Amino acid sequence: MTVFESKEQAVGVFSQLFELLLQDETFSTRVREAGLSLRLVQSKPDFALHVSNDGVRVDDTTTPAALTIKMSSDNAHALWSGQLLMPLALATGKIRVRGSVTKMLEFQPLLQPAFDRYPQIALQAGVTA
Repeated sequence: MTVFESKEQAVGVFSQLFELLLQDETFSTRVREAGLSLRLVQSKPDFALHVSNDGVRVDDTTTPAALTIKMSSDNAHALWSGQLLMPLALATGKIRVRGSVTKMLEFQPLLQPAFDRYPQIALQAGVTA
C-alpha cells in the first residue's frame, strides 16, 4: 500500500511544499544565484515537478533542469518526514540524482524549512502514513 491515495494528492502536497520553499528568501536567492532548477520525478503515483525561481510546474518534462532527482512517492514522503536521510537514500539507491550530487548536498541545508513544514502539509492533505 502506498502513502498517497492518488496522483492529485501527491502533486498537491509536493507542489505546495516547493511553492513554500520558493517563498523563503534565502532559498530563492540561492536558487537564483546558482541558476539551479530541479526536476523531481516521482513514481507510484507517477508525476514530475519542475522547480525553479519561476515557480513549480507539474509534468513539465521539456524544460531543462540542473538536477533531476528520482524516487518513489513513498520514499519522498519518508525523506521529507525525516524518516529517511538523504545520504543514506543516495547510498542505497532509494533516491537517484542526475547532475551534481555535490551541488545537491550543498543545497540540502537550505531545504530545512521544507522538512519543518512537510508533516503539517501532508496531514492537511489527508496523508496519514
